Amino acid sequence: MGIEIDKIEFSVPDFDAFSASLEENLNALYQLLQRPDFGQGSGSIGAELEMYLVDDQGFPLYANQEILEEAADPSLTLELNRYNLEFNLPPFGLAERPFAATEQAILERLARLGKVAARRGGRVVPIGILPTLRDTDFGPHCVTDRRRYHALVQQLIKRRGGHFNIDINGENPLKMTMKDITLEGANTSFQVHYRVAPDAFADTFNAIQLVTPLALAIGANSPGIFGHTLWDETRIPLFKQSIDTRYVDPYGWKEPARVNFGQGWARRGAEELFREVVRIYPPLLPLCNGRTAAEEMAAGQAPSLAELRLHQSTVWLWNRPIYDDADNGHLRIEMRALPAGPSAVDMVANAAFLIGAAEGLRPVINQLLPAIPFRNAEYNFYRAAQYGLDARLVWPELDQSGYREQAVVDVIRRMLPVARAGLESMGLEHSEIEHYIGIVEERLDKRQSGAAWQRLKLAKLKQEMSSREAAHALLEAFIALSEKNVPVARWPL
Repeated sequence: MGIEIDKIEFSVPDFDAFSASLEENLNALYQLLQRPDFGQGSGSIGAELEMYLVDDQGFPLYANQEILEEAADPSLTLELNRYNLEFNLPPFGLAERPFAATEQAILERLARLGKVAARRGGRVVPIGILPTLRDTDFGPHCVTDRRRYHALVQQLIKRRGGHFNIDINGENPLKMTMKDITLEGANTSFQVHYRVAPDAFADTFNAIQLVTPLALAIGANSPGIFGHTLWDETRIPLFKQSIDTRYVDPYGWKEPARVNFGQGWARRGAEELFREVVRIYPPLLPLCNGRTAAEEMAAGQAPSLAELRLHQSTVWLWNRPIYDDADNGHLRIEMRALPAGPSAVDMVANAAFLIGAAEGLRPVINQLLPAIPFRNAEYNFYRAAQYGLDARLVWPELDQSGYREQAVVDVIRRMLPVARAGLESMGLEHSEIEHYIGIVEERLDKRQSGAAWQRLKLAKLKQEMSSREAAHALLEAFIALSEKNVPVARWPL
């Protein structure tokens, strides 16, 4: 989403040309996937980390462009709202202690960026949703001044044709309307990329879809917004509703939301998932590359598939396939559901558990899937986001006969050895596996996720001060512990 574009107004011929390019990209991808050597390099893990900028009082700091320029860090990119930035962290091979290397990369970059922000009276906070947000922090004035974001806002508003409606239940339900999509910028996440060989793609993708609710429940870190106590991962419904362009008729068909969990289990491989995005979702940013995929392939290059990648960046699946032309072209799975924060070690532990559990289940995934229709996997995803460690899920078993709900904490506990085995099958060192899965296990033992800590800490603070003061005190405590990289299971109340 950080790539800049050269215009914001589009014509019918623009959309026609872009649609034709998408078809050519899909044909090129099909040809690539027929090559036995395509995408067969060693596995790797990378990530993107979205962050808030806040001032010395804990309010959003509208200075992302200025701080980006001063930081002069090529891994840093802008986000939709002027108080958000994102790090594109380097990928690490499976033989490079990838989770430990990712944690170290996060800490080093946050430290450097923190020094730059401090010179402008600011701080950097990796947190799912900032507890000190005000309704005045949203609207046209907060949009980052880049053509890409102006075009995206304009296209989504045009397709909606009216206000965006927010309706999230919880202890203090939230209902509001927005004239634009800037509430999307309230959500910051830790997006994990896992390089996967094409012949293992469908099984790996399905396994990741299945276990994502478990990682979401144990990693939740966004318990509300504007002082409303809502879902453990309020990001999930807020992101979906803040850019939902659909008018939903309860008695008719409806197109899928551009933010969703998917349309079903992958049946054959990555190609069907790319085609699904093209077939279901109309383009928003119809900008064509200067060269066609056929021309690039004729020149002996891996095609950029620029139009397909641009189109995918405007469809926000919680887990989605990624094509990259680097290293002669390869495929990745991007996991987008995990929140930013609470600490670097917590974020990496969430990723290790998610990938490890998926790899541990992959050998038996095709025996498990008949026991869980996709709509039940989607149900698990939203219930995990809503209730966190108090969720009850419909979980499949190899010897299953009928459905039964189970406490998510019981399922996660049974999955810990599966995650360890999965990471071991990837060739990771025992010490790295035990360190990160041990952090998840400690969180489970203490029933303290980032969301649980925020909720309990805020309730305690409200006994001593006003709600507004409590939100700021909560943020200061969060920042202090996050900067020390203390696992959230050990955060005092």
